[in-house]
Amino acid sequence: VTQKMSFLRNVFLYKCLFALTFWNHVSLSVEDELFTSVSNNFPEDDSNQKIKSLPLLYTNSNQSKADFDWVVIRNTTESLSLSEITDDNVEKLIALLSNFRQGSRLQNLTLTNVSVDWKFLMEIFQTVWHSSIEYFNTNNVTQLSDVESYNFDYSGTSMKALTMKKIIITDMYFTQDDLYKIFADMNIADMTIADSEMIHMLCPSSKSPFRYLNFLKNDLTDFLFQKCDNLLQLETLILQKNKFESLRKVSFMTSRMKSLKYLDMSYNLLRHDGADVQCQWAESLTELDLSSNQLADVVFECLPINVKKLSLQNNQISNVPRGVAELKSLEELNLASNRLADLPGCGGFTSLQFLNIEMNSILTPSADFFQSCPRVRELQAGHNPFKCSCELQAFIHLERRSGGKLFGWPAAYVCEYPEGLRGTELKDFHLSLLACNTTLLLVTALLLTLLLVAAVAFLCIYLDVPWYVRMTWQWTQTKRRAWHNPPGDQGAVLQFHAFISYSERDSLWVKNELIPNLEKGEGCVQLCQHERNFIPGKSIVENIINCIEKSYKSIFVLSPNFVQSEWCHYELYFAHHKLFSENSNSLILILLEPIPPYLIPARYHKLKALMAKRTYVEWPKERSKRALFWANLRAAININLPKADENLSEETD
Repeated sequence: VTQKMSFLRNVFLYKCLFALTFWNHVSLSVEDELFTSVSNNFPEDDSNQKIKSLPLLYTNSNQSKADFDWVVIRNTTESLSLSEITDDNVEKLIALLSNFRQGSRLQNLTLTNVSVDWKFLMEIFQTVWHSSIEYFNTNNVTQLSDVESYNFDYSGTSMKALTMKKIIITDMYFTQDDLYKIFADMNIADMTIADSEMIHMLCPSSKSPFRYLNFLKNDLTDFLFQKCDNLLQLETLILQKNKFESLRKVSFMTSRMKSLKYLDMSYNLLRHDGADVQCQWAESLTELDLSSNQLADVVFECLPINVKKLSLQNNQISNVPRGVAELKSLEELNLASNRLADLPGCGGFTSLQFLNIEMNSILTPSADFFQSCPRVRELQAGHNPFKCSCELQAFIHLERRSGGKLFGWPAAYVCEYPEGLRGTELKDFHLSLLACNTTLLLVTALLLTLLLVAAVAFLCIYLDVPWYVRMTWQWTQTKRRAWHNPPGDQGAVLQFHAFISYSERDSLWVKNELIPNLEKGEGCVQLCQHERNFIPGKSIVENIINCIEKSYKSIFVLSPNFVQSEWCHYELYFAHHKLFSENSNSLILILLEPIPPYLIPARYHKLKALMAKRTYVEWPKERSKRALFWANLRAAININLPKADENLSEETD
């Protein structure tokens, strides 16, 4: 009995295994046959080219394109893409799709260029909803008949995502619920309706499983999802390129979306007037895109407090107000293409790590940015109209200290002003520390001025410039008075053979030796001596000038006493002036005693020059040589004075 029972059990197991194997073979054969019928609708010349990389390809079917009149774009066991669906072939398509029941391997369906009535369109959706398809895509769909109410059955679906692009509704007059309710109540996670001129969408009638909604490029307005409590699981909402205008209403729309994390409101018409009514954003919102709108500085009064990534690119923001927005969670901020004139501070953005302020109106950005924003890891500040001046030097040095935190350096950082530096990269722009530090420049200029004044003063003192200025002034005054003399005044007519200049300490030699020997005997010489020929009432300087001008020669008795006399210096100066002004050979130098060079003051440089260039007669100590001395001196002085001058001289004596 035991052996019989064992035999029967084995037979039963073999039969079960055979039955399962047979059923699986039959199921796969049916599904493969369906794919075969679809595959053979390719044109014979390009079918292999279009699907040669697909895993399954059947060509042994007798079906032809004329049977269905649609175009197969893609055909695999998991994906099917068809085009050119019309009312003529839509029923066959519905029949085909109805064979892909749940459990089939087909997961992706794409329909392109669909032109069918509303009823057939709904039947396509309903058939897909109860098939194995998980991802349904439609592109360029035209609804031909009137939109009517349809009782859509959402139960028992495998669908996960629906994407519809370029949907055209030809019926201009329909009840909104008949159209929008179908899509609003879909029990799927992801739905996209894009580029379809959709003006509204209803709030789901019950708690919706939507996690992702994309309504890109439609005509939606501020009335969307207002007071909608059934989008509790929604995490991503994309409303780019619509017609929203009020940022405050957008915030109210999100306030009931408890799971919303990402919101894209870019390329709308958003404004914020800063009204007293506060904005109410979803607390879960961490990423917000408000780029390409019409928002100004007041937008910072209406931002979600927990946002981490914020884009305000291409708006009308000119300043980031301090103390208005406390966005302590903000990590990434995009302010590119606005009207900012300087880098914003991080007073309200304590967690900021990335900042983009490219293409603004920043001429000279602040250099203390990284001090106020210590957590910033990357700053994008390129493509601004930088003014290359001293104020920009600190920002250039900032790049060296930041350790590569400036994104796009150096290519994106180029001088715009002044005109001569346009196109120069900031890394190649350099100015000296002196040119950029006003205090240092003033101190340097002051020091140079003091050094110049000190040098001029030293030279003036060393060369006795004040003395020469004073003498020149005296000479000018004397000449001026001479020009204004009465017509009968004799003026500067020669009256003396020579004017004697000597030190008072050498007056004994002059009175006892020089004057007696020159004025006695035949051909006596008429000498001008200050003691007897200076005119009372005139200044000493004027008398000196008059005597020099009325004398043919000027005799200077040189000795150590001479160089110590101030008046001798005056007389030498005026005589030297006459020497050059009249181009005459009127100076006679008598060296009474040797003068050591160290005794000659610096201001007597003319005397040094005269003694070096002109021949002088030296008073001999030996008496035997003195006769020759007087003869040479007479010969140097010898000149015939006009007779009228001699008579005038005698009268003066």
